[in-house]
Amino acid sequence: MKILIIEDEPRAAASLEKIITEIKPGASIIGKCQSIASSVKLLSGPVRPDLIFMDIQLGDGLSFDIFKQVDVASPVIFCTAFDEYSIEAFKQNGIDYILKPFSREDIEKALAKVDHISRFYQSGTQPDFSELIAKLSAPAGKTSFLVFHQQKYITVPTESIAFFYVQHNATCIMCFDQREYVINLSLDQVALQVAALQFFRVNRQYLVNFKAIREVQPFFMRKLFVKLVFDTKEKILVNKEKAPRLLAWMENR
Repeated sequence: MKILIIEDEPRAAASLEKIITEIKPGASIIGKCQSIASSVKLLSGPVRPDLIFMDIQLGDGLSFDIFKQVDVASPVIFCTAFDEYSIEAFKQNGIDYILKPFSREDIEKALAKVDHISRFYQSGTQPDFSELIAKLSAPAGKTSFLVFHQQKYITVPTESIAFFYVQHNATCIMCFDQREYVINLSLDQVALQVAALQFFRVNRQYLVNFKAIREVQPFFMRKLFVKLVFDTKEKILVNKEKAPRLLAWMENR
């Protein structure tokens, strides 16, 4: 298997190469590109990778721009520190979406998925299109969360959640009725499970429901101040790098 790594952090690229070659000793890393420009140049040549591991935020822009400049026929596993790109990633040859810092287990599962898909198409099996259409038509995203509250387990509907937040290294749920719960998941894990729903990761501490946002105000140093339908314990700020994506996300709801 010929694998291309597109990653602008040398240490992350080296770690990824080490894990891949340990899991698949027969794999050949045909290149490690650090930018959109170098990726386009390599993919425009005669070499055709069987699989691409691709970071999303590169030094010269978002890697989605690669697809606008060259025809990419290879399946792509996206590796990124940001969760809000998952929908766009699956529109661009994406077969998996791994959040950094990734683990060996994450890469193993992603490569197993590649093998499974490859075996399916090589088998010549006629897919059940009615089942596929049903799956694609089904609502995406996790519809509820199981929590332990007052010595019993209850389910909290995702639509009733105003935001998820991190407090004292624990992930908490805040509902629109201002009831709070603690869940045994990281905010990164939650973000992936509700990525197809109307939630946005505004910063490292908060994952906010669109319906919970009352208004957004400009703040010092080109940041944004997100005001919710009720007051929070601290100001919810969005840094200047993520601010344009938040506004674009809000506009497209």
